[in-house]
Formats: sequence, structure tokens, C-alpha cells
Amino acid sequence: MDIRKAESADLPMVGFITRRTIQEVYPRFYPRGAVEFFLDWHGDSHILADIEAGEVYLLFDGGMAAGTITLHKDEITRLYVAPGLQGRGYGRALLDFGEKAIGERYGRIRLEASLPAAFIYWKRGYRVVDMLTESVGHGSVLCWDVMEKPWPDNKGE
Repeated sequence: MDIRKAESADLPMVGFITRRTIQEVYPRFYPRGAVEFFLDWHGDSHILADIEAGEVYLLFDGGMAAGTITLHKDEITRLYVAPGLQGRGYGRALLDFGEKAIGERYGRIRLEASLPAAFIYWKRGYRVVDMLTESVGHGSVLCWDVMEKPWPDNKGE
């Protein structure tokens, strides 16, 4: 596995992994309005701005892009592994990478957890510090947790 900073030319790959995951996984957890909100929020213009800011990374395995993570200051955002490749350790590798990069610099890691990922973060030592909601159309309200954990609380794992 190799993790490298994404470049503008990688926008289609990052966008594909992100939106494909949202389209395939999120409908099991969220109503249609929330899924559409996520797809819009992770549109190409948002992803490109993060790539140009030097905040987006791609994980490759054998030359194949398998996942992506965005690191914005003290926060992990947009961590996605392509649906057909989940369960192979790619998410763990991306999270290890992001936690180390942010933790060593800020002494803590923050993230906003989607319903599909919240349990994973709980198992990694994150705790809820806030809960947010937003009306997303079609009569739907999106709810999510803001989670945080101190660094280094996972040495030796």
C-alpha cells in the first residue's frame, strides 16, 4: 500500500471513490435528501479546492486507487474506501496515516462521523464532543456526531 498526495489530475479518481461510496453505502443509513446532500457536498468543486490546498491523499495498492482521505488542519474529512474494496485494511491504513499526521501536529484529532463510520471511530477511541443537525430537503434532517480523540492514545496498537 502506498499513500500519496492527490494532484489535480486525480480529481476523477477521488470523486469516483467518494461518490460511489456515498451512492452504495449511505442509502442504507440515510433518507434520499441526506444522500443527495452528501453527493452535493462532495462534488468536484469542493474536492478540487481541497486538492489544490494540498489536503487530499489517495491510497494505492498495486497501482489501483482504493481509498482517499482529506486532512484539514486538525480534522480528518472525506475518508472513503471504494465499496468493492472495503474490509481489506485500506480504511485502517488511511485512518492511521491521518491520525499520525494530525495528531503529531495538533495533539488531537477531530472528525465528523457519518452513521456508517461512527462505530469504527468509537472503536478507535474517538468520543462525541458535539452533535449537529441540518435540514437537507425532501423533509429530511441530517444528524451527525463531531468526534475527537487525543494524541497519542493509540501507541502500541
